[in-house]
Amino acid sequence: MSLKDKEERFKVRLRLIEPLLGTVPKDPDVYSRYIASKAPQEDLIDEEVDTVELEEQGWTGFHKDDKGIFIYNYMIKGFLKSACEVCMGAGVIKKITAYKKWIDLTVFVDPRRIRFGKTEPDGWLERPLRTMTPKGPRVTVCRSDYVDEGTEMEFTIRILPNKVGLDKALITQLLEYGQYVGLGQWRGSGGYGRFEAEVL
Repeated sequence: MSLKDKEERFKVRLRLIEPLLGTVPKDPDVYSRYIASKAPQEDLIDEEVDTVELEEQGWTGFHKDDKGIFIYNYMIKGFLKSACEVCMGAGVIKKITAYKKWIDLTVFVDPRRIRFGKTEPDGWLERPLRTMTPKGPRVTVCRSDYVDEGTEMEFTIRILPNKVGLDKALITQLLEYGQYVGLGQWRGSGGYGRFEAEVL
């Protein structure tokens, strides 16, 4: 028997209940420097930079290829880690020691490119960003592409056997956190990117 024979596998459908803002700088030079600081594999850097559109500084959007716009699967894994931390702190689930490591090593999201079923964003949103600098408060304007509420995306989650209780039932609980804090930019205080999850 192989690991694949023992994995738990199920599909998930996310439906946005608030617009989702893009997170990718639409300047390939900015994006490649950021990815280079995170990903040691040169081929992964090249793959992601190839899906960034050239636009003005301070504008974020989505990855795009000949099939349309999408997010990478690591956004879902990042969400699961954040949701796990909050759910443990709220006492909704039992504490999982080294939960980030266990999610990284035993939970997998397919496909790599998770699509919205759209070729282009539905629009863009501008908002002021206030920061405190040594010279006093400064305000800059940030623009982000978005996809509308009601947009759906589907993916598969695979879970390898583990001793910490990561299974379909627990992942379903973590996905419920998406009703409070979702995906993409301005997801916390702004409330963007919130979603409802259906485990199929």
